[in-house]
Amino acid sequence: MKNFAYSRPADLTAATEAASADGTRIIAGGTTMVDLLKIGVLNPEALVDISGITDLRGYDVSSDRMRFGALSMMSTVGDDPDVIAAFPALSESLWKAASPQLRNAATLGGNILQHTRCPYYRDTAYAQCNKRSPGSGCAALEGGETTLHAILGGSSSCVAKYPGDFAQVLVAFDAEVTTQGPGGTRTIAFAQLHRLPGDTPHIETVLEPGEIVTAIELPMIPAMTNSTYLKARDRESYAFASASAAVGVEMDGDTVRDVRIGLGGVASVPWRATAAEDSLKGKPLTEEAAREAGRIAFQDAEPLEGSAYKIKLGADVVAGALLQVKTRMGAE
Repeated sequence: MKNFAYSRPADLTAATEAASADGTRIIAGGTTMVDLLKIGVLNPEALVDISGITDLRGYDVSSDRMRFGALSMMSTVGDDPDVIAAFPALSESLWKAASPQLRNAATLGGNILQHTRCPYYRDTAYAQCNKRSPGSGCAALEGGETTLHAILGGSSSCVAKYPGDFAQVLVAFDAEVTTQGPGGTRTIAFAQLHRLPGDTPHIETVLEPGEIVTAIELPMIPAMTNSTYLKARDRESYAFASASAAVGVEMDGDTVRDVRIGLGGVASVPWRATAAEDSLKGKPLTEEAAREAGRIAFQDAEPLEGSAYKIKLGADVVAGALLQVKTRMGAE
């Protein structure tokens, strides 16, 4: 591990000023950052530790908007009875994301900004990785193993998938993030936070140097109550998703009034399946309709040889999540 400077500011103003310096990275829980430092993927000149800024730890689920401070712990939020009752999918996405030890250390803000688990990104023995070394090429696209890679949103420069679980819930339910940086505060629609890889996969978000995520907010809507997060993975315990779906449904009698579908494990960024949602609105939530929505969710997929299995798997996960919500509602 390369030597680096370390600071732990007591307030946001000092933190954003320190974090805006060239070669600086922000650390909170450290569950991803420390790994990347150890294996030499990241080599910052300095780390700015924001874990001591207590103003970023609170959260509120009792009003017409849910608000989570960026330093709220995954375990604390995921285990909260009010969160579980109001928004099962959010709790489930946090529970299924990691082991208890990691959830007790990891923060919500850090979770949404975690780096890909692409093996070519994380193994510096591979010189070709445009995300780690811009312009070097992509080992996955040049004959590598692709079973773990994205089938939606990739480019000719990068097909690494976004690894998180919590983010799929946020993108499906119109979340926003609040930030503070040297230029002041701003609010960003969560769907606009992460950048598609395009020709610059090393630029992963729209955050500016020194800009820190301070809070995550979601409007309270009826579909939250009837929601779930379904995750297919190689092993049952704490593996990253091969395909996942965050789903919420609001019914008007026997027909779907509102439906939200976020896809995980299959895309380069947190992905909302709007065409699949539209296929369900105003119709009964039958098994046939759920399976058709799953198919539509992946109609624009562009798999490589190793990742083609994700089309059927992903469609089945979407359908399964929709039918699981229907069962929970007690619908016929």
